Amino acid sequence: MDTMSTISQPLLPSGVEAGQLMNHHRWDRLLLRNPHHPKIQSRTLMDNSAGRFRDLVTSPHAWRIAFSRQFPAQEALKLFDPGSSNLAAASDTLRSERRVFARLTAFASWRREYILRTQLMGSLRRGKPAGVQESLGSGPSRTGSSNTGSAQITYNSNLVSTVNHLDVTFDTSLNKRMPNCIHGADEVGSACLSDPRTGKVDHWGFADPQMFTQFLDDMPGIPQYGLSPGEVIGVPNTMDVSRLYGVVYAEGTPGGRVYYRSTEERRGRLLAGSVQGSWLELGIPHLTIGPIDTQTPCCVWIAKTNSVPSCSEGLVGILLGSSQGVVTSYSIGTTRLDERRIERGEITCRWILCPGVPIIALTVDENVSTNRLASGRIWAVALNALGELYYLTQMPTRSYVERKTELTEARLDQLAWATGRTVHWALSELSRRVARPDPFGSSDIDGSYSPRSSWYGMGLSPEQVAAETKEIQSFLSKKPKDFHKVNEGWDMRRRIEVDFAGNDESGAGENIVVIQCGLDEGQAATITRYTRCKVSNPVVHEGRHEVASPSYTGGQDVGSSVFGASQRGLVQEPSWSFEPVRHHSTAQSDNQENVAPIDEWRVSTFSLGGLKLPQITTTAIDLSTYALLTVSEDPLLSIGGSSITSSPTSSPLPQGPSPSAPSDIPGQRARFFAAGTKAGTIMLWNMRDPIPTTSAIESTVKPVRMIHTDSPQISCLAMSALYLVHGGNDGLVQAWDPLASTTDPIRTLNSRFSSRARRRLVQAEASPQGVGVNLFAAGAIFLDPNPTVLRGMASLGTHLRYWSYSSSAADQYKGSKRRLRRSERGSNQGVDRFTGTGRGGLKDYIAHEKLELEQEKKRKRKEEERLAGRFGLDLLGPGATEDEILAYATMLSEEAAASDEQRRKSESDSSTAGSEHETVAEGKSALSTTGPAADEAVDDDNIDADLAEAIRLSLQEPNTHDAAEASFPIKVHKARRAPSSSPPRNVVGPWSATTEQADLDFALQLSLAEEESREVSGSRGRGNAKGKGKGKESAE
Repeated sequence: MDTMSTISQPLLPSGVEAGQLMNHHRWDRLLLRNPHHPKIQSRTLMDNSAGRFRDLVTSPHAWRIAFSRQFPAQEALKLFDPGSSNLAAASDTLRSERRVFARLTAFASWRREYILRTQLMGSLRRGKPAGVQESLGSGPSRTGSSNTGSAQITYNSNLVSTVNHLDVTFDTSLNKRMPNCIHGADEVGSACLSDPRTGKVDHWGFADPQMFTQFLDDMPGIPQYGLSPGEVIGVPNTMDVSRLYGVVYAEGTPGGRVYYRSTEERRGRLLAGSVQGSWLELGIPHLTIGPIDTQTPCCVWIAKTNSVPSCSEGLVGILLGSSQGVVTSYSIGTTRLDERRIERGEITCRWILCPGVPIIALTVDENVSTNRLASGRIWAVALNALGELYYLTQMPTRSYVERKTELTEARLDQLAWATGRTVHWALSELSRRVARPDPFGSSDIDGSYSPRSSWYGMGLSPEQVAAETKEIQSFLSKKPKDFHKVNEGWDMRRRIEVDFAGNDESGAGENIVVIQCGLDEGQAATITRYTRCKVSNPVVHEGRHEVASPSYTGGQDVGSSVFGASQRGLVQEPSWSFEPVRHHSTAQSDNQENVAPIDEWRVSTFSLGGLKLPQITTTAIDLSTYALLTVSEDPLLSIGGSSITSSPTSSPLPQGPSPSAPSDIPGQRARFFAAGTKAGTIMLWNMRDPIPTTSAIESTVKPVRMIHTDSPQISCLAMSALYLVHGGNDGLVQAWDPLASTTDPIRTLNSRFSSRARRRLVQAEASPQGVGVNLFAAGAIFLDPNPTVLRGMASLGTHLRYWSYSSSAADQYKGSKRRLRRSERGSNQGVDRFTGTGRGGLKDYIAHEKLELEQEKKRKRKEEERLAGRFGLDLLGPGATEDEILAYATMLSEEAAASDEQRRKSESDSSTAGSEHETVAEGKSALSTTGPAADEAVDDDNIDADLAEAIRLSLQEPNTHDAAEASFPIKVHKARRAPSSSPPRNVVGPWSATTEQADLDFALQLSLAEEESREVSGSRGRGNAKGKGKGKESAE
């Protein structure tokens, strides 16, 4: 203010006060209007002050501080940390400004992240429906649900069990495909397709045979997961779905079948199992007992994108892990344009990783590319029941098969084993199985050792391969109880989550998180992260040699054949020949020839936030677009990055210097990992938290956020860079902010039946039968990979709910407070409001807009009429003010009160008059009760005329007569009268109840008129007396 006061004096024109000028203008307007008033020194000082203020407001530091205050993230946990109570007074000074999160846009800055994230959170909280993107068309719509303007749609999946598998394709490409969904239930082994925009379920999938059984049904009383007594391995049936390629389903019983059905086919097929027999020289052991396959399928995987099938030339599309430690690959088919024709469901590769120990989880990089393979990155990971991790960095290569070669089932099995030996599954040494202590040496085998299939790069001779195969065969004959005796940590309910896009600045950095859920008795829940690093290892080159797989041709010598002497008949005709094995490696410079990078693994443990004996039920990781990019693919770190997923509206080009390291990017390229517990708590960690410096150190990763929900258990989770969605076993589905801008849920996506479901679940858990199939639970959740698009899908028992909220407010994050106006038709700015082309589309659009306006006007008019009819708002006209309406209502109320008071007074007066006049003259009373005989004597025409005249006169007179004005008293008889032609006393209108005296006067006038008519006819006096007597008799 001192600086501004010193500058203001030269800027003031003559006759203008400083206070008036400061109230109407800004300093920048003063400079624009009066550039010649200030002196050179004052102008320079103002320019410096304004420039410093602008630099301060627009600097990344200011926006980073604002972001850290709006989104406290891990700082919110200090409020619940008992050890931080002594730091409460200094929370403002010790508050950390470091925030880790996944960014929302390709070219992110602290300003863009702050504005965009807050606006998207507000849009999600409001829940405004997203605009209809599809064309209105020139004809009537077949289904009107797409234009209803609803943000949510719920429909039946037509499955008979809880839907727990979802895969949805959104419009992530340039052709703007509409969302399509595939959903499946592994309890019954069924899956079908649906359109979430219309709620229409396709007939695909309902023709599948319902012939699958569960392990508990086939072998009741035997525990699952190879537990005690450990004779047989059985698991629940497993399933995986893909909207592009279909569904694969496996029975979790010994000898279980594997069923695959493509989305392009109406019928599925059973995938090939193991072939009877063994070929030791080829590395093929016995996997069957007689004609029966004893393997139990434990896990399956199917490709969700075309990245893996295209990079493997169609060899890898489906992976299957079995209880014998065997991993089998199947093809999802190739196009007819390919040179090598591979049928759908054809077996392509087979490996033995850990003989006798089940493979319980398989994870594959859905965004693998040739660049990632060239840099030696991991693209597939396998986990077994003892916690060992195996990974692949190369793609298998299949030999060329001549077209005239007949590929029988046995030949395909041999070819699959040979193709599998072209690559090597490496083992993470830090995850190697742990042997039980054996101080007396009673065990005949080493519990920490296990053989596995070799590969061609090892250069083994046929005799060595045969010896290796025999050793593998001996381990295959072991049962789970044998491994329980010699090894620790048998757990078939482990989970695995892999971050394939991690970075260690050396071409590696993949993070593999192994979750031990703690569901079995005596086991504690633990979460361990394994991070791969590449370190330099100096080697001495005594001579280089390239290893190539041998070539096989027809009619070759038995001794040179790897099939052995007993298999000569298999290679008599032209067979296949393997090309030299190509190993992808990182390019090395000339001065680094003596340095070979090797893999080294670092271990970290995730802290459980102080929870006591938690049981983990589900896990999820961030699957948003920019969380899946490696450093070389990140457009913010490399202008030549391979990512093309950015859009002009959500990712404008950066205006400042580009960051040179991941630590300079807002959020530091973090990726969240979430775990839900059986107590309804959700914990979040950063998978890319700093790793230990050496493999001998084990670090601890603290949670970023802990969320306590209202659900009894967390049944499913899904996460994007913007928000986290949880589903409970009571059907409650809520969206949360991972960065803790609010501790309450942002929005409740479903809460129907949640309170009733909690009561039912408590009763079911207390019953001997247990819960069984829970049709209340949320089985699966799927979110749009684009974090700036607020849409997703969740399964609620057998029903599906799809939501799509408007996120148009996020497009205005540049700072303009005015609404984003639509551009004129024909301009290059913005998009048209309709997608139809031609005159027909324009006419349809105008007709729809006109119809909507008319409906809106009609709705407003009906609402105004309803308010006017109920409250009388239009009695004083449309221009009446609120005070006038209140004054008018007061006046009406006063008039109504006065009217009621007058009515009460008249009723009291009439009752008093009736008590005073208790007797009535008998003659006058007889006149009012004249019988039928007197009526016959009177002239009917005269009587009718007199009566009409009397009624007319009585109606014209005001009804304000008093009972005291009557010339003689009248006594009203309650006795029953004979029928008469004269009108009754109570024939008057609705006012008779309040003007009883007027009715008495009217009856008196009628009696007088009858008396006068009788006096005129004097000759009939006897008749009058006689009729009078009859009237008395009738009265008596």
